[in-house]
Amino acid sequence: MEEKQKLGGREKFAYGIGAVGKDMVYMLSASYVLYYYQDIMGVSAVAMGMILFIARIFDAFNDPIMGIVVAKTRTKWGKFRPWLFVGTVTNAIVLYLMFAAPPALTGSGLVAYAAVTYILWGVTYTMMDIPYWSVIPAFTKSGKERENLSALARSCAGVGSALITIITVLSVSALGNLAGGKTASEAERLGYRYFALLIAVLFMVFITITCLNIKEKSSVDMQTATVREMFGALFRNDQAMTMVVAIVMINTALYITSNLVIYFFKYDFSPEVWQSNYTLFNTFGGAFQILAMMVLFPLLRKFMNTLKLFYVSFSMAFAGYLVLLAITFSGSSNVYLLLIPAFLIMSAIGMLNVIITVFLANTVDYGEWKNYRRDESVIFSMQTFVVKLASGIAALLASVVIAAFHIRKDETDEVLHAIASSDRMGLRMCMTLIPIAALLIGLAVFKHHYILNEEKTQEIARELEKRKSSMTDKK
Repeated sequence: MEEKQKLGGREKFAYGIGAVGKDMVYMLSASYVLYYYQDIMGVSAVAMGMILFIARIFDAFNDPIMGIVVAKTRTKWGKFRPWLFVGTVTNAIVLYLMFAAPPALTGSGLVAYAAVTYILWGVTYTMMDIPYWSVIPAFTKSGKERENLSALARSCAGVGSALITIITVLSVSALGNLAGGKTASEAERLGYRYFALLIAVLFMVFITITCLNIKEKSSVDMQTATVREMFGALFRNDQAMTMVVAIVMINTALYITSNLVIYFFKYDFSPEVWQSNYTLFNTFGGAFQILAMMVLFPLLRKFMNTLKLFYVSFSMAFAGYLVLLAITFSGSSNVYLLLIPAFLIMSAIGMLNVIITVFLANTVDYGEWKNYRRDESVIFSMQTFVVKLASGIAALLASVVIAAFHIRKDETDEVLHAIASSDRMGLRMCMTLIPIAALLIGLAVFKHHYILNEEKTQEIARELEKRKSSMTDKK
């Protein structure tokens, strides 16, 4: 087999920029599609929540099917890059259509449009996402080089997500006004349409850079897994199951916050200046998340192991939500106070996303040690699905909160007013207590079932090395 050359800066940049574009698209959908259809287009919140949740369940079957299709692909450009490019182009088109719902559509027609475009968006995103992560072994050496590139891509994905949380609302406002929206509602609708177009174009440019600069080897085999194999691997590996629960709970908390916080600013905290305050909150939150992954995590890692840092991160998240709850019930209208919980929550989420990737890798070694089989591709293929599942659960819960507390736009009044005080109290409590409950469940499961501390992982590594040496001697 031809030996792969050491990765250069160009390949690393090309792969990383693809992750930025990929997660810009994902975060735009995960955080704003519910708001777009419910608050701007007038679709029932519960109907949208059900659409988003069902689409994520559908992904449980779609992801492994796409993996099999990619694995069987044979072209002169390889098996991964053609699907990466085709999936990106189709996903970009569907993204634009999803945020460009015809204003004449109403009722069941609009619900059907939302359902079809969102499900198609999920299918085409999988078409691109599976080959994006699966291509890594095709142009890297095993070991540190592969691990470092994966870590770089995860960090770049975090940057893409954070950028969307920072720039979306003000960009939508500016584009809507440039497009000639005659009312605030029309300007917002047009703004999302053209912002989605802008992100779709950037996405295609970034992935094109990726496809042109990574040179995959056609001889690399891709392991694929059926739904049955994925869940079978989890049931055989209690540590992987523990991490899956933790990932679902952490991301459910994050996506509930991202889905509800826009309503908090628009209909509760600061209706008159909600766009600037929401953007300020997200700008600092996104910056804190990026800095936590790239600076705070490596810094704290010098003083404590990853397990202790995991608990520190959870403590920061709990403290952040409690501070947020206290500020909202204090009656304060000082938006700068909200930057305290933004720092605590988003820094914690940033570090947890890095730590979880490390712990998930540990469960692969544990599975090999316990079951004498290495389910690496199967376990890591679950990560994308469980994050999607978390976003679906969060969207469903958020939609119930929106409906229960009568959070909706007043079609007869262009000037925004705060919702009733009882509904404001309900929104504040759900926005903070539901994420706390999700994190508590994740923490309880992790604390009672996760056993892979540093001593245990080193013991497993030594045992696996002995097995490999023994097999080599027998040959």
